[in-house]
Amino acid sequence: MREASFSKALGGRVTLGAFLLGLLLMSYQVLHLFLVPVAWALILVYVTWPIHRRLRSLLHPYAGLSASLTTLILALVFVVPLLWIIVLLRSEVPMVYAQIVDSIHEGPSVLPSSLVGLPWVGPELERLLSLVAEDPDALGDQVLQWLNPLREGALQLLGDIGATAIKFGFALLSAFFLYRHGDSLLDQTRRLLLSLLGARAESYLVAIGDTTRAVLYGLVLTALAQGALAGVGYAVAGFQVPILLGVLTAIFALIPFGTPLVWGVASLWLYLTGEVLAAVGLALWGAVVVSQIDNLLRPLVISSATRIPYILVLFAVLGGIAAFGLVGLFLGPIIIAVLLAVWREWIIEQAASPSREGTPQD
Repeated sequence: MREASFSKALGGRVTLGAFLLGLLLMSYQVLHLFLVPVAWALILVYVTWPIHRRLRSLLHPYAGLSASLTTLILALVFVVPLLWIIVLLRSEVPMVYAQIVDSIHEGPSVLPSSLVGLPWVGPELERLLSLVAEDPDALGDQVLQWLNPLREGALQLLGDIGATAIKFGFALLSAFFLYRHGDSLLDQTRRLLLSLLGARAESYLVAIGDTTRAVLYGLVLTALAQGALAGVGYAVAGFQVPILLGVLTAIFALIPFGTPLVWGVASLWLYLTGEVLAAVGLALWGAVVVSQIDNLLRPLVISSATRIPYILVLFAVLGGIAAFGLVGLFLGPIIIAVLLAVWREWIIEQAASPSREGTPQD
């Protein structure tokens, strides 16, 4: 009798589990197109939640109005500038490609005297230039074959403006409802995690929050600040594509000491083309202003916001981007943070439990 009831109960649980698994798979098929906008909405709402809390207290009991105002602020501060930058980049990327194509078709030219005078480098470049002069078309076709996938990949990364705007629209719509019902959703999530994981769920939530703040303030905002300041320097120096160079600087800023690779090469280019004053000014601006943000602010923020080593945060960011796209900027470190939280709890439990080898035998 007991075996029959046990088999019946086990069969019921298996059926329920299969039913829930099927529901989850079908729900993913229905909602997977909106997961990335919702993920961005969660990140942006988390960042701006103190602003919403202040507005909600001022506009109590009009929760819908405070959610609408915070969503409007979110759109004006984050979404509209980002769309504007994407529009500018879609015009600057083809411009750079066209300039490179024109330079290749014009054929080789005489190297600047400042470049020829460089030891080892100058003679080698002169030798390569003489080889190019023998068959410029072959080299030009090869270079264009290298550059064309990069150009197409860059434009594909920027995406269609209309499709990008629609994604941001869904993100803002999701953000409104998260503002409106955020407290209730957080309470439900906490209770679900507590029922599944027990008391350790609180430490996981703390790890997720700390990691999100560390990535946002220690990596994303510092990289954006470096890209914006460098973009100002590129514009003043006379570059025709300051937005593109600023975005490249922000991308390289995710790597330790990566920003000099952009503003340093740009300064070297200005020097080689005879713009000595602009080259010196850009180099000073990059060294004194742009790079100091990386050297001073980033390690301080990350070390104070999370217990994850900086190098591991960096690997998690880069790996997350490779695995999940741009939203992996946050998902990668969050996954690693929860993994480390589980690992540390296991270490603590093992240290607290009595050693079997050390216990006396009767």
